[in-house]
Amino acid sequence: MADILKFRKKKPGLKSKGKTLCANNHHKWKIDNARQFDVTSGKLITLYRCERCGVQKTRLL
Repeated sequence: MADILKFRKKKPGLKSKGKTLCANNHHKWKIDNARQFDVTSGKLITLYRCERCGVQKTRLL
């Protein structure tokens, strides 16, 4: 005889497990004032850092 598998609905907390906002490019950007000047190009930059995952992006002024 075959084994019978019981399928249950996932709990709401387990449905979204592994699907974070940052994984779907919904970062929470905050300006990081640690460095505002790019030495190599000699220009002012704005450094953005995601509060949740720590990814950085820069933008020239």
